[in-house]
Amino acid sequence: MNLIYEESHAGHRCAVFPKVDLPKYQLNPEMKRGTPAELPEVSECELVRHYTNAAKYTFGVDNGFYPLGSCTMKYNPKVNEETASFEGFTDIHPLQPESTVQGALHVMYSLASRLKEITGMDAFGLQQSAGAHGEFTGMCMIKAYHESRNDTGRKKIIVPDSAHGTNPASAHMCGFEVVSIPSKDGLVDLAELDKVLDDTVAGLMLTNPNTLGLYDSGILEITKKVHDAGGLCYYDGANLNAIMGVSRPGDMGFDVIHLNLHKTFSTPHGGGGPGAGAVGCKALLAPFLPSPEVSEHDGIYSLTSPEHTIGKVRTFHGNFTIMVRALTYLLVLGREGVRETSMNAVLNANYLMHLLKDVYRPAYDVTCMHEFVLSLEELKEKEGVPAMDVAKRMIDYEMHPPTMYFPLIVHEALMFEPTETESIDTLKHVSDVMHTIYNEAISHDLDLSKAPYTTEYSRPDEVNAARHTVLKYEHH
Repeated sequence: MNLIYEESHAGHRCAVFPKVDLPKYQLNPEMKRGTPAELPEVSECELVRHYTNAAKYTFGVDNGFYPLGSCTMKYNPKVNEETASFEGFTDIHPLQPESTVQGALHVMYSLASRLKEITGMDAFGLQQSAGAHGEFTGMCMIKAYHESRNDTGRKKIIVPDSAHGTNPASAHMCGFEVVSIPSKDGLVDLAELDKVLDDTVAGLMLTNPNTLGLYDSGILEITKKVHDAGGLCYYDGANLNAIMGVSRPGDMGFDVIHLNLHKTFSTPHGGGGPGAGAVGCKALLAPFLPSPEVSEHDGIYSLTSPEHTIGKVRTFHGNFTIMVRALTYLLVLGREGVRETSMNAVLNANYLMHLLKDVYRPAYDVTCMHEFVLSLEELKEKEGVPAMDVAKRMIDYEMHPPTMYFPLIVHEALMFEPTETESIDTLKHVSDVMHTIYNEAISHDLDLSKAPYTTEYSRPDEVNAARHTVLKYEHH
């Protein structure tokens, strides 16, 4: 398929506007381009056909099974889009007087209130652009807390080896030394945790349930150990979809958390955004939240600054329409609906794992939460078919591949998260397809190293593309 630039023909236009009789405004020469912009010249018909055809090659959660799950991609109810498109939300400006945007401030305040109830936190800030941005904010708050107490020797953040990859990156960006501890049976090894706890530890970053889809039953002991050592506990909320309405991070002993509003609360995160990584905390960290936050007094909403705020972490107030979508999602579900969502997500994951385990080996063959990890190590050793080939073959059956080769502690890993919205019929179909692919792998009737066979492009050189990224079109 051609690029839009390759469809360009000199003189083609989508519309021709009449000449105006107003005087021309002369721009400052320093603001003008040195050379004309190389923009494609196409007619309206050519433009529509190009993007309509391009859309045919795009697979999303609205097309079919998308097992990347609520950590990355989750079905977005269309009522969310309708609400987010209301003119009262789209036609406002962040610099308007507070008195003219009371409705928008009410949305933010109401959302924060519901997130506090779901997570067991005392305060929430909504500025953050995404999950990793929330992690970094949480780390900054932990750092500010220790500095406010002149406890400046705490330079280390403990991160288990089953953590999300952004956790150590966020801690490092905030100036902390990252201390990794190994897992035991997929969970935090308490003996290894004891070895690294001392008065240099600022905190622990943890996801529960973790990246393996396992709920750490020793969580209360883990957070108590960290607190007894003088550290704080950070909760990565990427996997909250498994426990919202059932278990609260605040009750587990966590001091600060982030939530992926754009995932857990239903707005798909495809294409890199927009996102929202709301940060919640206990009362001891509330004075350090980013500024401003929304406060309410006698029914009037205003923007205020926490006493010891770490400052702004984003321009204005965050991706507002993502907040509208998240609040819509929570209002439609209600308390019982939120709980049922988590329970169905866990049910679907366990059901699919049960359907697949006769031919694919679960990395941990125990009851999982919202996701599970398969290890295809034996298939690779015996048949020479790696997890990559199986995942790519799924595309031919009109399914998006699951997360591949993560977490790193599982060899030849495929991580499935079907979420709560998939039906039992879909899960049975997925099982049938996965069994078909397995039979293809062991029979060698088809070369799976060349899959997918049905797409416009089969396997691009991903390594070369990542290392030598082409960000602009060069006309030759």
